[in-house]
Amino acid sequence: MHRYATENDEVTAAPGGLLDLLKVAAVVLDAHGHIALWSPEIEQLLGYSAQEALRQRADTLLVAPGDRSRGRELFAQVAAGERWAGVFPLRHRDGTERAVEFRTMRLLDDEGRPHLLGLAADATTVRGVERDLALSHSLVEQTPVGIAVFDNELRWVGVNPALERMNGVPEAAVVGRRVGEVLPGLDVAAIESRMRHVLATGRPLLDQQTIGRTAADVEDRAYSESYHRIEDTNGRVLGLAMAVLDVTERQQAAAEVARARRRLAVVADAGVRIGTTLDLRQTARELTDVTVPHVADLAAVDILESVVAHGTITPVPGHAPAEFRALAVAAGYATDAIHAADPVGELATYGPSRIITRCVRTARPVLIGHVDARVMRRIARDANAARTLREAGVHSYLALPLTARGKVLGTLGLYRTVNARPFDEQDRMLATELAARAALCIDNARLYGRERAAALTLQRSLLPSAPAHREGLDIAARYRPALSEVGGDWYDVLPLGPRRTGLVVGDVMGKGVQAAAIMGQLRSATRALARLDLPPAELLRHLDDIAGSLGDTIATCVYAVCDLERGVCTLSSAGHLPPVLTRDDATTELVDIPGGVPLGVGGADFGTAEVGLTPGTLLTLYTDGLVENREEPIDSGLATLTTFLRGTSGRPLEWTGDALLGALRPEPDDDVALLLARVRPAG
Repeated sequence: MHRYATENDEVTAAPGGLLDLLKVAAVVLDAHGHIALWSPEIEQLLGYSAQEALRQRADTLLVAPGDRSRGRELFAQVAAGERWAGVFPLRHRDGTERAVEFRTMRLLDDEGRPHLLGLAADATTVRGVERDLALSHSLVEQTPVGIAVFDNELRWVGVNPALERMNGVPEAAVVGRRVGEVLPGLDVAAIESRMRHVLATGRPLLDQQTIGRTAADVEDRAYSESYHRIEDTNGRVLGLAMAVLDVTERQQAAAEVARARRRLAVVADAGVRIGTTLDLRQTARELTDVTVPHVADLAAVDILESVVAHGTITPVPGHAPAEFRALAVAAGYATDAIHAADPVGELATYGPSRIITRCVRTARPVLIGHVDARVMRRIARDANAARTLREAGVHSYLALPLTARGKVLGTLGLYRTVNARPFDEQDRMLATELAARAALCIDNARLYGRERAAALTLQRSLLPSAPAHREGLDIAARYRPALSEVGGDWYDVLPLGPRRTGLVVGDVMGKGVQAAAIMGQLRSATRALARLDLPPAELLRHLDDIAGSLGDTIATCVYAVCDLERGVCTLSSAGHLPPVLTRDDATTELVDIPGGVPLGVGGADFGTAEVGLTPGTLLTLYTDGLVENREEPIDSGLATLTTFLRGTSGRPLEWTGDALLGALRPEPDDDVALLLARVRPAG
């Protein structure tokens, strides 16, 4: 610190000043070396009272015999007009020796006679004060911490070199002025409020944050300031000290660590939330929900039309446009920008020069830190959308290819509006990780969709078109595939002779194409065996042998023969759920069929049950997808089914079939096969 006093400082120091700390003593010798004046401080230092010291020769009283010769030489030099300063040993009243720091000078009285004035202090105390001052000076001058001293009127008193560099202003230009006069780019009101608080209360304020710029800066920086009131040993307030640290880099590093933690949290969140189903559109929605608002203010997922429509991936050649189907759009807040994205579900075509086309063609991200009007036209689908995006504040854009197994499925488009920070490489890396995870889930959904479509096509091709009428029977059939995977459920209606009809409902364990193929083989075998007019139990035994020859095949099946000539229905079951019999009087019952294990187990006997058939009797055969629910026991589903069927008396079978599916399984977790047969009244 170069300067500490101000023009308002008092000439005389109050008690507790530096001289009091040093306990500076005064002694005056006359021309003959006798003690003429003796101060209380010298009495404290050497132990002699004024009565004991005055008029005594100083060398005799105070100097040891061995030092008297040197003492007389120094006295003579000063009496001749020379000054002397240094350490000289003096004898204490108790006989010990004290090292005393002296500053001496000659005084002349009104008659021109010389006197010697000696200002003395304990040498050990002086050395300690010197060390403290030197240490303080070194710390203040060499520390990288900016240090400033202010007076009680909040005017600069001095600054150290570090603060000169931070301020970009030399000390001479700040002394006597207030902060706002020198550094208007800082939050002056907040700084001076803190100063007044510390001056008034005496309580320090530590690590106070200020954002702004000084004459040395071209951009805002972050500063940490600590304020301390300066007092003397008697508590008199002398002013204020402020220590300043430039913590811009530290705050930037902390912000980067926080951003890294947020990125990891987003990645972890994506691992949980993306790919919860094998539905293409749901996966796209999950991707936008994860990216907004953590990564972008607006996000859109556009998939190549070939992927959505056909489950195939067709590369986009360099000269051709690209067709996309928008699957998901999300915004982190209410904004018109969401209407500028391609509407979900609609087809959009982008030319070869558009950014989204370039992204899928090159399979590389496209990061545009600052979007201008020209670039916006290459992003938006048309001029109106470009204007809407500009008005919404879109200033940065990031397009990422959704790449899985080496092939591009579509793009993830990210926009920033209210977030003023443009996309950077860290954002690109995070978004690329999210896009890669989502792309794999989307591709799995694509592959699953293709397999499901193939299985469903095979399944439907193998199922018969049940006749509406069959010699005394009204018949209705329904098949509804599961929302997830297609299984091996089937039904069939078999003509067995005059007024005799076979009814079959079965369920192959497993999903997909393999289950559908096995179902086709069992259905063909059932039709062939039925031509032999075998009893139901015997037919199931032969079918069990056939299922055993198809590998690890397990299937359930119920086979019923309706003989209207006899007025009976004979039923056998291979581990299948019981059919429901509904009488013309609306009473219902579950047909209890003894014994029976699933087909493919082998070696089992199948029992038989007979029920009477009267006009209006309804026989309902179904697979477990109609009544099973993961959250309830199957008995609840069976009870619901029988209750529902009581209310269908007199209703057309087509209405009953649709109503059953709508009431019990509008969105089934498993395939449902349903076969209804009602005995027509005679005539």
